[in-house]
Amino acid sequence: MTKFRIGRRAALRRAAGALYATSAAGAVSSFAIGGKAFSQGAPIVFGALPPLTGAGGPYGPAMLRAIQAVVEEANAAGGIRGRQIRVVAEDDQTNPDAGVRGARKLIDVDRVSAMMGTWASSVTTAVAPLCWENRVPLFTVSGADSITLLPHQGFIFRTQPNSKLQIETGADFLLRQGARRIFHLAAQSPFAQSSQDVLVAKFRAAGGEVVGYTVYEREKTAFRSEVDAIMRARADTVFLNGYLPDVTILLRELFRAGFDGRRFAPAYAINQNLLNSLPHEVTNGAMTWQPSPDVDSGAFKRLERLFGNTAVDPYSAQTNDHAALAILAAAAAGDAGGVAIRDNVRRISQGDGEKVDNVTDGLRALAAGRAINYEGSSGPVEFDERGDIRGTKFRYERAAGGRFELVELR
Repeated sequence: MTKFRIGRRAALRRAAGALYATSAAGAVSSFAIGGKAFSQGAPIVFGALPPLTGAGGPYGPAMLRAIQAVVEEANAAGGIRGRQIRVVAEDDQTNPDAGVRGARKLIDVDRVSAMMGTWASSVTTAVAPLCWENRVPLFTVSGADSITLLPHQGFIFRTQPNSKLQIETGADFLLRQGARRIFHLAAQSPFAQSSQDVLVAKFRAAGGEVVGYTVYEREKTAFRSEVDAIMRARADTVFLNGYLPDVTILLRELFRAGFDGRRFAPAYAINQNLLNSLPHEVTNGAMTWQPSPDVDSGAFKRLERLFGNTAVDPYSAQTNDHAALAILAAAAAGDAGGVAIRDNVRRISQGDGEKVDNVTDGLRALAAGRAINYEGSSGPVEFDERGDIRGTKFRYERAAGGRFELVELR
């Protein structure tokens, strides 16, 4: 998982100061953005709403940098039909209220034509109505099933597999590992109950069972009663369906209680930062899973070079693609408005067009009148009618000696 660190102020300075130049041509024909006309030389503004602080803070700064990288590349190639692109970023703080404030500012003040980078499902759920009401496409890495069931009119594009697919693949992995009695300990979230429903169906079909299910408030600083319930249930596996701060506490308390079964959690809840913060004996054997970027793609390798010694996490790979999708959709449409971007995302990311894995080649092909099929650092980005990504590979890892070792990639 990522170790990329950048302070909130520095991240926002980078976003607000992303280099762009006015069009050399300086033409005065107009483009519609958010219902207003702008001169051809005015920049196209995209909004970024990543979690620079809060539970998603370990990921937000790198997600933002991945967005900026694509915008800088596109601007160096001449922008969108001669117009440069500007990124304006707000910190959603992994908090719905802060996310709404940031989204309102991006939409009402900055007049963004697309928004990208929301991480927590609760934030995306709160922000989404503002986006579709203002005809601003929202690109997200949130997984809750309920998000794309909202009446979003096609304005949501989710590059993260939905919760149902994620939990199904996670349950299948645990069953392959021999799990039969699982205790589901979930943070209060939009996907807690849907996760439970999938687990029950999967384990029952395989002859196992969910022996306990508890939903807890994330702000808790101790979980003695929850751990006692796990021990009484004689579970062979506990699914820690929470976030980094609470899962850190839970792992410590499970170790103290002598729990010797499997511990399984999303990779955003057990990451390298957590392994660095706890003794090895507390974390050894803990297993994680996450959608896997396309590590063999040219787009992913370019992002790796940009990040240097920092590992590229799935969210950064996805937001890298968010920016490319929005830019190429606008270029294909010849219009930087939100509706035009929405209507052209599938046109440039699926079909029989020329395969491209970077925004420069995509812009060049579109300018030459050729159809394209963009496949990025997170893999193919084909969306179904609800805006969900059609599929991806998953990576399963186990903690050993303070590091992660690969168990499966499928």
